[in-house]
Parts: sequence; structure tokens; C-alpha cells
Amino acid sequence: MRPKLRSVKPVCARVLRVATTLLGNLRGATAVEYGLILALVVLGMMTGLVMLADSTSSLWNMLHTRVAAAR
Repeated sequence: MRPKLRSVKPVCARVLRVATTLLGNLRGATAVEYGLILALVVLGMMTGLVMLADSTSSLWNMLHTRVAAAR
């Protein structure tokens, strides 16, 4: 069953009005920008932690080898 043309026009007008309101609102854009900055900071911290973990793991393996050899 196809909707009547008269009932579609108010819905389109409402969608257009809501879209215009959302595009004009800048508070959400600021929140998104802060979220992206936070995501980049967390990504950098995780990368640094992985690099530190690799070097720390190598250090502990070397220490284990030397202690085992000293026995």
C-alpha cells in the first residue's frame, strides 16, 4: 500500500528540519574532536607500552639466561 503524497510531505519537512538542527549544533562536533584526540593519545600510549614490554621481556630473558648459566 503506497502512502499518500500528502502524508509524505510533512515527514520530509520534519526530517529536513531535524537535519538542519543537527548540522547547526556545534557542541557534538567538539565532543567528537575531543574523543578523537583521546583515541590518538591512547593509541600512542599503547604503542609505547608494547615497545617497552618487548625491551623489558628481552632484559628478563637475558637475566634468566645469565642466572641459569651461573649455577
